Amino acid sequence: MSRYLDPKADVVFKKIFGDHPHLLISFLNAVLPLPDNSPIVTLTYLPTEQVPVIPEFKRTIADAKCTDSQGRVFIVEMQMNWTDSFKQRLLFGASQAFVKQLDKGKDYVLLQSVYGLGLVAEIYDTMSQDWYHHYQLVKKGSQDGDVIDHLQLIFIELPKFPIHSPEEKRLRLLWLRFLREINEKTHTVSNELLEVPEIAEAVELAEESAYTKIELEFYESYWDQVRREKTLMSEKYTKGKAEGVAEGEAIGEAGGKAEGKYKIARNMLALGLSVDIIAKATTLTQEEVERLKE
Repeated sequence: MSRYLDPKADVVFKKIFGDHPHLLISFLNAVLPLPDNSPIVTLTYLPTEQVPVIPEFKRTIADAKCTDSQGRVFIVEMQMNWTDSFKQRLLFGASQAFVKQLDKGKDYVLLQSVYGLGLVAEIYDTMSQDWYHHYQLVKKGSQDGDVIDHLQLIFIELPKFPIHSPEEKRLRLLWLRFLREINEKTHTVSNELLEVPEIAEAVELAEESAYTKIELEFYESYWDQVRREKTLMSEKYTKGKAEGVAEGEAIGEAGGKAEGKYKIARNMLALGLSVDIIAKATTLTQEEVERLKE
């Protein structure tokens, strides 16, 4: 029986999509909002050094950056532990790719679209059931689809997408099922996945036997790092929550004391006492006491 590795892990993701452009072509054509008459036909890998690293999450991201025969640029990133910085990271990378298309003195008309695809292994939008988040520049208040489509970001929440949905493209769902379902607990692979030649090949590339000893050691250390980073996030959240509660209680206590002073001052004003005496008795300023008369 084959043992599978999780394709969301850096070393596996890159072996499947970073070394086999035909698999990445199939995947991107399935999941990206490309024009129906303009699929990706060929891909050339590009260096990914322009994308900045988030210090707290150095090893939770697997990158693939490439361009097709039309000059369009595609940046693919796998995020295990969600952080709001991930949105800025992907936007930065896509923006840099857009700007760097033109050499000095070239015409802007030559600029091609850039797509940033963020695959997220956990739910980050708890207020909505939407799992496919597509961002592009749209004229505010536009009713006729006035869109600048040269820079587009797509975030996919892998745990949320519906496995069976008549509205979704079948190949899109199958590729996303591959990313979500294949892991170390997998014993048998669905025939639906194996019926697609590209996905069947990706499944083979996820088998443990396809990896060297060094790659397997990196795989294990990768998950150790992911767990540590998740713990770090949890600790920061707990600490921040506790500090927020303490601060809120302090503000509430201070507010309660201040309100008590104002109540006493109003009562003293009703008794006809002077502003000077009330200020000294309550430690309010004379200006604060005067405003209570209004």
